[in-house]
Amino acid sequence: MPDFITLDTLVRNTAQAHPDRIAVIDGERQLRYAEFDALIDRVAAALQRDGVQPTDAISICALSSLEYVATFLGALRAGVAVAPLAPSSTAQDFAAMVKDASAKVLFTDDFAADAMKAAAIDPGIRRVALDGGASGAAFADWIAAADQKPTPLAIDPEWVFNIIYSSGTTGTPKGIVHTHYLRWRQYGQLDPLGYGPDAVTLLSTPLYSNTTLVCFNPTLAGGGTLVLMKKFDAKGFLDLAQKHRVTHAMLVPVQYRRIMALPEFGDYDLSSFVGKFCTSAPFAAELKRDILARWPGGLTEYYGMTEGGGSCALLAHEHPDKLATVGQPMPDHEIRLIDEAGNFVAQGEIGEIVGRSAVMMQGYLNQPQKTAETFWTDKDGNRWVRTGDIGRFDEDGFLTLMDRKKDMIISGGFNIYPSDIEAIASQHPDVLEVAVVGMPSEDWGETPVAFAVPRPGAALDPADLRAWTNAKVGKTQRLSDVTLVETLPRSAIGKVLKRELRDQRLAAAGRD
Repeated sequence: MPDFITLDTLVRNTAQAHPDRIAVIDGERQLRYAEFDALIDRVAAALQRDGVQPTDAISICALSSLEYVATFLGALRAGVAVAPLAPSSTAQDFAAMVKDASAKVLFTDDFAADAMKAAAIDPGIRRVALDGGASGAAFADWIAAADQKPTPLAIDPEWVFNIIYSSGTTGTPKGIVHTHYLRWRQYGQLDPLGYGPDAVTLLSTPLYSNTTLVCFNPTLAGGGTLVLMKKFDAKGFLDLAQKHRVTHAMLVPVQYRRIMALPEFGDYDLSSFVGKFCTSAPFAAELKRDILARWPGGLTEYYGMTEGGGSCALLAHEHPDKLATVGQPMPDHEIRLIDEAGNFVAQGEIGEIVGRSAVMMQGYLNQPQKTAETFWTDKDGNRWVRTGDIGRFDEDGFLTLMDRKKDMIISGGFNIYPSDIEAIASQHPDVLEVAVVGMPSEDWGETPVAFAVPRPGAALDPADLRAWTNAKVGKTQRLSDVTLVETLPRSAIGKVLKRELRDQRLAAAGRD
């Protein structure tokens, strides 16, 4: 690895060497690297003018925009941590996250501000409207004058780069702290992924997600071009990809599914693609196979935690026989499986996934107890991140995910993995997608119940799907019921919210 260098410094280097190269495209607007670097300076200078100190934090809650990207990089240049927040948060969670981050400035836009009207935010926190709307001081008026430069600053690698709040699928979001050093370890490895000066990366997931930053950071580090998409829609994605000759994109599985389902998919010229990436949610083997067959360029699936630890990568285009796995541990990443007693299990056996590497979070902000629960120390004193996922390695060292530990169903003393049942039920010709959850049962403790989304135009019968699935699974895996739903509830980055399905079913049954 090269010597430590900050992301904003790499942007400055590109601005000096290639000032006219396009850095960011936002609809019909675009910034060249020289203009981008100058705007970053103005943001950093404005933060310093307002008394925001190195190691302080700001929060950003808005749709992706030129101003958003410049604010993110400007904060980093001033040594200020960025806490990007989801506009889809509840008002209660939003207020809690702003307070937890100790944000000195809150950057928003009208879209986010409208969703957060009920949030109890400290009125003393300065607000800036990135879109010039009514949510705060207009960004154009707030930034420093064009000729002003920030006071130069030496960034400590252990200073906080960002605070990423968990999606909240398991309760109140936790602030995951990443340092500049951790991020440098990620964006410093560009060549194998093709994130050089010719990279054109289309961002269709929001900037508050670590999923997005995995592509955002290396694109800017390598001097490439970012194409921003404020709200995803499948056809709009293909339009932008063709128009800008996109080379890289990170998408979550539900986005891939919607894109591949478009009748006009084959009409688009996608020959510019070098690499496509996926993470954050289960990625069905048949979907990977369809993408490999019809979409040019490589396909890489990442498995890992925002908290860091060990990560796996599946280069699907190189291992088409391993599409049911999430690949092998990445270089310098160690992945092991442990049993309930904390012992490493043998190859081929099932266990909880733990990982360690140089890329590990500093901890959860202000939550030492939760941090301690997430880290696990082996008998040799090595610290690992517990994923809460259950998996198994095959004879070639490829990891297959079984399920989230918390989603595992214990029925009649048997461990049942919902993903096994989902893999069967989703093969029914009238099923678009399906989720299986464990529901309380007086006879068995828990019992598997499926929530299925029918394919458009299909007349899916719940009883038929139940019988069809139960004929193909083991006796202990049989579904006790099937409920049809129009859509599965998902987080903003595509994770199915099984807790919501379970709660809705309990509420409908009149139970607490």
